[in-house]
Amino acid sequence: MMDCEYRPDDSPWRLCVAPMIDVTDRHCRYFHRLLAPRARLYTEMITTGALTHGDVARHLDFDSAEHPVALQLGGSEPDALARSARLGADWGYDEINLNCGCPSERVQRGAFGACLMAEPRLVADCVRAMQDAVSVPVTVKHRLGLDYDESYGFVRDFVGTLYDAGCRVFIVHARNAVLKGLSPKDNREKPPLRHAEALRLKQDFPDARIVLNGGLADVDACLDWMQRLDGVMLGRAAWHHPDILAELDRRMTPGQAPDAQPATEDILEKFLDYATRQHARGVPLHILMRGVLGWHTGRPGARQWRRLLSDPNALRAEGPQVLRRAWETLAPQV
Repeated sequence: MMDCEYRPDDSPWRLCVAPMIDVTDRHCRYFHRLLAPRARLYTEMITTGALTHGDVARHLDFDSAEHPVALQLGGSEPDALARSARLGADWGYDEINLNCGCPSERVQRGAFGACLMAEPRLVADCVRAMQDAVSVPVTVKHRLGLDYDESYGFVRDFVGTLYDAGCRVFIVHARNAVLKGLSPKDNREKPPLRHAEALRLKQDFPDARIVLNGGLADVDACLDWMQRLDGVMLGRAAWHHPDILAELDRRMTPGQAPDAQPATEDILEKFLDYATRQHARGVPLHILMRGVLGWHTGRPGARQWRRLLSDPNALRAEGPQVLRRAWETLAPQV
């Protein structure tokens, strides 16, 4: 991999954490912000129906420390997406992202997600409606193709249609979405990765922001792609090995002072303070701890860390302070 200086100000999307259902809730995002002060964070996908008929505050509330944070929407009706985008902007989100990549059957039944890639003109109408409703960036997260058609022309034409509609930021999950026969889990693993196709998109749309997503789990590889494209987005790597976010944030600015990166103990104390406040407001502890379970994976004591923080009896008996006892099970870092 190339080793040269990285300029994080070149792109606000240099390092992103992917929207993940049942993972990137506001508590997990707060933890990720502590690890990576420069990362761009994304909500779980929130449907337009949930915002139209559900508890808006429950879906959209977040801590100001999370900025910059983007709201990802699921939907396919321009008017409903415009209303939801306006709600997101009113709540203070820095970006509105449209999901055109989720392949689950539930999402397909709602006629949105990855299946929208077959209707680029409808997606363009959705993008225009959202852009008319808000002043923050409207972006799209999408796959490279549908089912087993791996022709580059498909994704090029999809991006081109949205580019003509005014979209300038494309987050490319560099696999196809297989709409029938594969589970969402299989769709994250079995369709082959084709990272080079994202590079072709950047060559064809040089003034668009192209952010690479999918299969990124190595720090050096991420830094390499940061030089080639406008950023990278990490999903499962950030969930299962959150330390990768801290390492990337540190190496994105190699000349920063040694004390510019928060110490691990400081991160623990800040998250403990946050968890204590949230638990006092009624947030269940197992929800608060979900995002930190993988924090010390690979370190001696990590199994005990995970066991304690997912043990209902320990959570009930000790409350948020269980974090301190879990911390004490870890071998000192050298």
